[in-house]
Amino acid sequence: MSFNLIDSIKGLFSDDLLKKAAGMLGENSGNVQEAMKGIIPTILTGALHKAGSGEVHSVLNIAVDSEKTGIPENLKVLAGNGEGPDSRAVEILGTLFDDKVQGITNAIASFSGIRPKSAHALLCTAAPAVMAVMGKHVTDSNLNAASLLSFLNAQKDHILNALPAGLNIAGVLGLGNLSGVAGKLADTASSTAAEMPGLLEAVPVRSGSGSRWILPVLLILVLIAITGYFIKRHSAASVIPTMADTVAITKDTAASTTPVPRPIQIKLPDGKEITANKGGMEDQLVSFLNDPASKAVKNLWFVFDQLNFNSGTADITGESIDQIENVGAILQAYPRMKIKIGGFVNQNADNLKDKKLNRNRYATVAAALKGAGAARGQILGMEPADSNIKDQHFAITVRAK
Repeated sequence: MSFNLIDSIKGLFSDDLLKKAAGMLGENSGNVQEAMKGIIPTILTGALHKAGSGEVHSVLNIAVDSEKTGIPENLKVLAGNGEGPDSRAVEILGTLFDDKVQGITNAIASFSGIRPKSAHALLCTAAPAVMAVMGKHVTDSNLNAASLLSFLNAQKDHILNALPAGLNIAGVLGLGNLSGVAGKLADTASSTAAEMPGLLEAVPVRSGSGSRWILPVLLILVLIAITGYFIKRHSAASVIPTMADTVAITKDTAASTTPVPRPIQIKLPDGKEITANKGGMEDQLVSFLNDPASKAVKNLWFVFDQLNFNSGTADITGESIDQIENVGAILQAYPRMKIKIGGFVNQNADNLKDKKLNRNRYATVAAALKGAGAARGQILGMEPADSNIKDQHFAITVRAK
């Protein structure tokens, strides 16, 4: 029997598992099952679209890296240490969908009837697993980039036919219909086979330790991922935002004794409304953008006051996703806006170690903002460390508005 990629992945997400996940998410179990029916083929459609656009090497790298990660690391990847979406899951979605991640999330939520945050959590949980199954086939079959392209071309009908009616992924990707995905992939595969037939021969791909863990362990990891993420997000400690475990690049600061902020609704130019703290980062940023007299200057910083990382890592905590989503929505609502991301580094600390952590955290923040709605070209890069950024937080500086 020939290998069917999408059926192999579907088999991992049992009805019983998804019912338990629904309870943890506070969603209707039927809606969560419906969401996963759309999520799996959606992720694979992203891989088809990427490969058909001439970036099959990116798909290959994601698949192989996902498969060869061992059990302890995959536990961390899928569970995010119980603190929120791991940077790897965010990176996978960002690579496959570029600036369309928020659109994909909203489409899944609208189609299935679950909240966007639940759709985002399920996407972040499923993406590493989906790509790991593809990676296992790549390593087992010794596929290279060209032969992976051929394999995906052979699988495309199974994948695209699995997309539920009413889930308009083609529209989110900017295509008229799904035949656009299939046509681009077929053309790319055909031209590759004609121009470089030798590349279709299998070449050795070093298999990692991950190929043995996927089937027996994945169900447990998915439950841990959703449990840790949402119990943390909706615990009493996370309802009222605090400054505990701040985004220190060199150390974690103690809990702040500042007064509890007052939530407000902020209306954006595109009609969307976000919930943020009065006087907080989002409030200040939108006021600045709406002020015709304000100028984009290098040394004016808007500090992430609710963005936290797990201690000593580049993993964003679960309670931080609200501010990431808010800033992503602001970037989306002000398409001319361009920013740089910066942070403060303690010059007395271990510079080499801190600089590496700083770079990793920058990459995580940038990828998360892209996933939340930032368009290509809106994030200009990383700003050198700046002593004006107080309390060792990350911040953004607006370079165009």
